[in-house]
Amino acid sequence: MESIRKLIQVIATLLSNGYFLFPQTRNIYQGPMKVLCSPGLNCYSCPASTTYCPIGAIQQLLLGVRFSFETGSYFFSSYVVGSIGLIATLTGRLSCGWLCPFGLIQELLHKLPFGKKREVYQPLRYVKYFMLIAFVFLFPLLLTNDWGMGKPWFCKYVCPAGTLEAGLPMLLLQPDLRATLGYLFYNKLFWMIFFLVWSVSTSRPFCKTTCPLGAFYGFFNKFSLFKLDLIESRCTDCGNCAKVCPMGIQFNKAIGSSECIMCMRCLREGCEFGAIHLTCGNVSLTANRRIAGKKQVTL
Repeated sequence: MESIRKLIQVIATLLSNGYFLFPQTRNIYQGPMKVLCSPGLNCYSCPASTTYCPIGAIQQLLLGVRFSFETGSYFFSSYVVGSIGLIATLTGRLSCGWLCPFGLIQELLHKLPFGKKREVYQPLRYVKYFMLIAFVFLFPLLLTNDWGMGKPWFCKYVCPAGTLEAGLPMLLLQPDLRATLGYLFYNKLFWMIFFLVWSVSTSRPFCKTTCPLGAFYGFFNKFSLFKLDLIESRCTDCGNCAKVCPMGIQFNKAIGSSECIMCMRCLREGCEFGAIHLTCGNVSLTANRRIAGKKQVTL
């Protein structure tokens, strides 16, 4: 299952960044596929990107609201909100575990055999909700210039995926941009290096502590169409699910947790008793399993 997930992560990354003519154009792709919403954190300005980033799109929507009202142009981008809402209600945070390019990068770095592996300090997990509420929603909407225009605060000041996928590649493709480098770039470069280095010792630190998209999707984990659930009669409270979970969750004590990225390692590798199952609506997709020794066999 884990090898299949990794393959899907790679395919999703290539599909979200499938414009391979960028070495010739030396610019970002702006063709018809750019209207598609990427389910994971994937920078719009990446020269290979064929999709738009949901977090960037929300900020672009909000930063122009006051300007639109002041000029009498009332609009609401139902397409952007609808796309993100549809992904969230269908899959919850499954997109983080299966489709997000920056999540894949963190997982690969964590496999490096360097240093002692550690878990994040628990209170830091709440930072991502501040990033979502303040940097994605409130700051772009409320902190505006004289013309009523805001800024994409998260993309401009924090997003390490944007620096890795867009900032550095564009500097290579367009060397003239190097003359414009200043505080903003070096600030984001610091955060990119910080999270990439942190990923070596800690599993998915950006996802756990800072990602506003993960925070948003996490709200839907208990209500999404696809979700993980517990068969209590089979659970022995052994804790094996927590040992294999990249997010550090003991599933039977946190059913529907907003931290769960539904990678399903707990289902396939952790639980020896078939207590965890995947459901679609009210229908279980994996509950009919018998135990052979310590191995689960799908019937």
